[in-house]
Amino acid sequence: MKTNTRTDEKLTVAEVCAELKIARSTFYDWRAKKQGPRCITLANRELRIRRSELDRWLADREDAA
Repeated sequence: MKTNTRTDEKLTVAEVCAELKIARSTFYDWRAKKQGPRCITLANRELRIRRSELDRWLADREDAA
């Protein structure tokens, strides 16, 4: 069975911020308010965001126009 590498991709905070065109401080504000995408905390305390989680989080915020 072939895995979708895009779905399994782990993004850094910098990559997510660049993709969303937001400041790193905005990302951490959302995280503090529990409004951002779910993150994985690595042993070195760095964060990673699954591509599938970012896509889900963005889809949840789309207007139902």
